[in-house]
Amino acid sequence: MLLDEYGVPVSGPLERWAQEFASALGSRGYVEASIRRALFVFAFVSHWLGARRLRPGNVTVEHVERLRRARRGDGYRRSLSKGLEFLREAGAIPGVRPTRKLTALDRLLDRYRGYLRDERGLSDGVVGWYGTVAARLLKGWERNADFRRLSADQVREFLRTEAHGFSSRQAGYIATALRSLLRFLHAKGLTLGSLVGAVPSISGWRGGSLPQAVNSGAVRKLLRSCDRRTLIGRRDHAIMLLLARLGLRAGEVARLELAALDWRAGEVVVHGKGKSLARLPLPHDVGQALSAYLTRRPRVDSRPVFLRSRAPLRSLGQTGITHVVAEASKRAGLARLSPHQLRHTLAVEMLRRGATLTQIAQVLRHRTVTTTALYAKVDRTALRKLAQPWSGGVA
Repeated sequence: MLLDEYGVPVSGPLERWAQEFASALGSRGYVEASIRRALFVFAFVSHWLGARRLRPGNVTVEHVERLRRARRGDGYRRSLSKGLEFLREAGAIPGVRPTRKLTALDRLLDRYRGYLRDERGLSDGVVGWYGTVAARLLKGWERNADFRRLSADQVREFLRTEAHGFSSRQAGYIATALRSLLRFLHAKGLTLGSLVGAVPSISGWRGGSLPQAVNSGAVRKLLRSCDRRTLIGRRDHAIMLLLARLGLRAGEVARLELAALDWRAGEVVVHGKGKSLARLPLPHDVGQALSAYLTRRPRVDSRPVFLRSRAPLRSLGQTGITHVVAEASKRAGLARLSPHQLRHTLAVEMLRRGATLTQIAQVLRHRTVTTTALYAKVDRTALRKLAQPWSGGVA
């Protein structure tokens, strides 16, 4: 079969899937030249299988390894991964990657990660970090996974070892992840009692430092650094406005989907922490920026609003959002900024314009005003009113 659009002949047992493969790549944002190169690889695989009278459903791990060696032996270096991934998804060939037998610990860690995602509603980044800490603690328990013997002394020793050399803030993150795992083990009846209390508090006051906000001039420089004549510039400009005007977290921007934009009502639905949902008003400038990007956004199957700039055009992801802000900082001649600093900046600006902590908590969607109280330290005038005058005497 000759695919007229790309000029690539495909024959053999995979011929029937060639057109679907080309269409799948097109829907993921690959350009014509990339699709043509991938089709030549696809044709090679089909010919190799046909020459050996192998049906796709009979392909094994050993066949794939021999195929890779044959490909390299002919002097080709282009990867087989796109074609093999498509064939697996289409059910044409079985899973071809060797699988390692799961241990009791592997299964427990999978349950824990599922609990964090499904019951706690945590982001993929947090789930990954908590899972890493859990795997380190549970290492060595693979044989019987009997956590009833886990003691408070072992928990404290683990924290002491893992936190050694880290700042108090980083050590606090480890302690938080450890408490989360211990709550899970107790809730599932895997420990005799709750060991959460065995995790010591990390020295250092949570509110001991001021919020790392930037001034409004720096935010304007970030926005001006985006070349809105390009698709990427429009995307980055819209991302920056969502962070700076609505105070969204990086993960919330990454999870934003097309269906979350209610243009008629002028609102956006935000998936926040702990599976919370919030409908926020869409300011005019943010709406304009989103519209300018979406009118040129590639029409692909992916539902997230913000896509990567290179194929496959998947969601930009939380790390990608962080990278967008870092690159804009560099273009603007500023020190490297993070998405959360723009959230801090919004809160500080609201405080300076007379907003109450309760109002700021509503905008930032804090669960308690206690979290928002951190920003009171920025307003020295408000602090003076809160401070009790010293009488000069001794109580």
